[in-house]
Amino acid sequence: MSFEHPNPTIQAFGRRVEAAFTGEGSGHDWWHVWRVWRLARRIAEAEGAGLYLVELAALGHDVEDHKVGRPKGTLAAWLAEAGVDAATAEAVVAIARRVSFKGAGVPDAMPTLEGRVVQDADRLDAIGAIGIARAFAYGGARERLLYDPSEAPERHASFEDYKKTNSSSLMHFYEKLFLLKDRLHTPTARALAEERHAFMEAFVQRFLDEWEGRA
Repeated sequence: MSFEHPNPTIQAFGRRVEAAFTGEGSGHDWWHVWRVWRLARRIAEAEGAGLYLVELAALGHDVEDHKVGRPKGTLAAWLAEAGVDAATAEAVVAIARRVSFKGAGVPDAMPTLEGRVVQDADRLDAIGAIGIARAFAYGGARERLLYDPSEAPERHASFEDYKKTNSSSLMHFYEKLFLLKDRLHTPTARALAEERHAFMEAFVQRFLDEWEGRA
């Protein structure tokens, strides 16, 4: 295990997550979790959020995500195994169940500052250079096309519709990634997002130019 932390409870939980997510091939692997944890700590310190809760929620944010297929109750069980008290564990689970993007037309309010910090960190990892790499890694893992010029972006009105979509990897930029900058909560995250978002826009324009033989 590579995860080290001065707090033994956070270390125990982080190592449990690391063991479960190492080698995952869709862009939701341990290193995604690690990057979100690092970003969440940075944002929490700048915004004055409770660091203990933020760190646990960042480490656990994908444990029960629909893309990885673990049943409800897994996150609470892992937190208990690590020695997290019941009230904190309940708060972590509440954050984790709200973190994911669920469709352009689906509200995703996050009631606590700690939750907003973790959600922002997760969304920052979905944009920029790493976001581009993850989008195509996920598309490859799900056997999706790179791009289909006949497609048009959908504004999914429900989480069920969003989960069922099978659009190309490039369409994912229009249906989710380009929308994230304006759905961030904290000033710290919004500042970090500007350059990442611009990099993504430039990439997609270059992709389309090459696709059409203009470059």
